[in-house]
Amino acid sequence: MTTLTTPTAKQQAHALLDELPDGASWGEMAYRLEVRADIEEGLADIQAGRVTAVADVRREFGLPE
Repeated sequence: MTTLTTPTAKQQAHALLDELPDGASWGEMAYRLEVRADIEEGLADIQAGRVTAVADVRREFGLPE
């Protein structure tokens, strides 16, 4: 029987960095990790129901619907 486990953040970071070219700069590595962290945070917000409808945001900022 095979058990599927979710990779740890460290394992995911290794995989993400392994995809970069060998000449990638520290800045590019940091940027990629930060983007991934932001995406994970957004997904967690969605799972927790911390979302705002687009129509509400548009109304709040006085934008046309």
